[in-house]
Amino acid sequence: MELRARGWWLLCAAAALAACARGDVASRSRSCGEVRQIYGAKGFSLSDVPQAEISGEHLRICPQGYTCCTSEMEENLANRSRAELESALRDSSRALQAMLATQLRGMDDYFQQLLNNSERALQDTFPGAFGELYTQNAQAFRDLYTELRLYYRGANLHLEETLAEFWARLLERLFRQLHPQLLLPDDYLDCLGKQAEALRPFGDAPRELRLRATRAFVAARAFVQGLGVAGDVVRKVAQVPLGTECSRAVMKLVYCAHCLGVPGARPCPDYCRNVLKGCLANQADLDAEWRNLLDSMVLITDKFWGPSGAENVISSVHMWLAEAINALQDNRDSLTAKVIQGCGNPKVNPQSPGPEEKPHRGKLVLQEKPPTGALETLVSEAKTQLRDVQDFWISLPGTLCSERMAMSSASDDRCWNGMAKGRYLPEVMGDGLANQINNPEVEVDITKPDMTIRQQIMQLKIMTNRLRGAYGGNDVDFQDASDDGSGSGSGGGCLDDVCGRRVSKKSSSSRIPLTHALPGLSEREGQKTSAASCPRAHTFLPILLLALVLAAAGPRWR
Repeated sequence: MELRARGWWLLCAAAALAACARGDVASRSRSCGEVRQIYGAKGFSLSDVPQAEISGEHLRICPQGYTCCTSEMEENLANRSRAELESALRDSSRALQAMLATQLRGMDDYFQQLLNNSERALQDTFPGAFGELYTQNAQAFRDLYTELRLYYRGANLHLEETLAEFWARLLERLFRQLHPQLLLPDDYLDCLGKQAEALRPFGDAPRELRLRATRAFVAARAFVQGLGVAGDVVRKVAQVPLGTECSRAVMKLVYCAHCLGVPGARPCPDYCRNVLKGCLANQADLDAEWRNLLDSMVLITDKFWGPSGAENVISSVHMWLAEAINALQDNRDSLTAKVIQGCGNPKVNPQSPGPEEKPHRGKLVLQEKPPTGALETLVSEAKTQLRDVQDFWISLPGTLCSERMAMSSASDDRCWNGMAKGRYLPEVMGDGLANQINNPEVEVDITKPDMTIRQQIMQLKIMTNRLRGAYGGNDVDFQDASDDGSGSGSGGGCLDDVCGRRVSKKSSSSRIPLTHALPGLSEREGQKTSAASCPRAHTFLPILLLALVLAAAGPRWR
């Protein structure tokens, strides 16, 4: 009986192994036709693609089950997945750059148009109103507008000093014109200049223009420059290359399902987010300073409105100049007496034909033009769009997963989790470099931040500080941050609470528990898993059959 039982057991084992062998052969003989079609559509040679699945021990990125991918196919698809993600990042960045550039052009054109209109109004009205007082000094007025444009464009000019020098030059020229019969050497004019603050020859116009123009121009240029710096930051960050670990993770995310024979499986949502949060960890660290910059830009638009706002002041520069010349003409006689009292009685010019009464010119009275509403429209649109992109950097992984990675609509048994079709169990990581310490998909060294991005974070801080200064009306010399590569103010680019940690490389054993569950296998994948779990039947079956024969013959040999 014992011998008979042993024989039946061996027969059952042989039958099981035979069934296992049939499943093994069936799984290995599955066609790679669908993978061939997809691979060829991407422009690759079909000569690389096997007709049926082969053993996957050669795979370096994808799981090493039976596969339709050769080593060359895996490498080609890895390069393609990296290129596709980089292209998606560039597209997203280009869209943001285009929006910022459009806003910059609109605001810049409008502010320059206000200044151009002011200069045009001056050229149209001053000759008839002031005659030679203007025509002989037209270049001085043109120079003033040129310097105002340079200041607005970010030139290293101090606006208060620029205006003070203009008024000083204009006073000397006009005083000479008003007194052609007097000899006025340079030392006498120097004395006149020193007395000017007390004499107030142009009335309150210089002081009012200085106070209002400083606040108006610094606010306008800070806003436009903020748009420019934001665009430069986006452009430079878009050029940061993807790391090696990111490239491997993206290949596994996008194309390993093809290699394993389930090309229809789309990435699980949380799986895709973890991959891209790891890949774009440094970019997410821009978030805080990016928000600060955009908030400061929205805030400074408050300085565009009202009597002292940028729109009113920039468009009315010629009106302050007209008021100044009107005051000089009105105060001519009293001014002359005070100058003589303070600087002495100048000599008579022997070359002069004698005292000549200049024809009295009338006052130039200009009416303010009401705002057209164009700036209000521009600012409203800009504020809306700036608010819309405040979370650009931290929303980028989710946006790319939804729009470019063909992500599954739900995390269920049918999505691709990096190993097979099945649910994705690991939690989604937080945003930024420090939060990737336990990212199960991308191995990220949080102690080595990208220095290009750290430099751009510093540029955002610099521009934000300038905007905050401009909000208070402070005239700060703008330094071009777009090409400043110092960036050393970020403390070497590593946060104290991050650099203090020492993170060992994740071993494969430490990553296994965080990988993926396989509860929802399809019938096809179940066959593959079962086949993989069986011993190689074609190797062990003859041995067991021989053992069966020997066991049956055993009693005869005794």
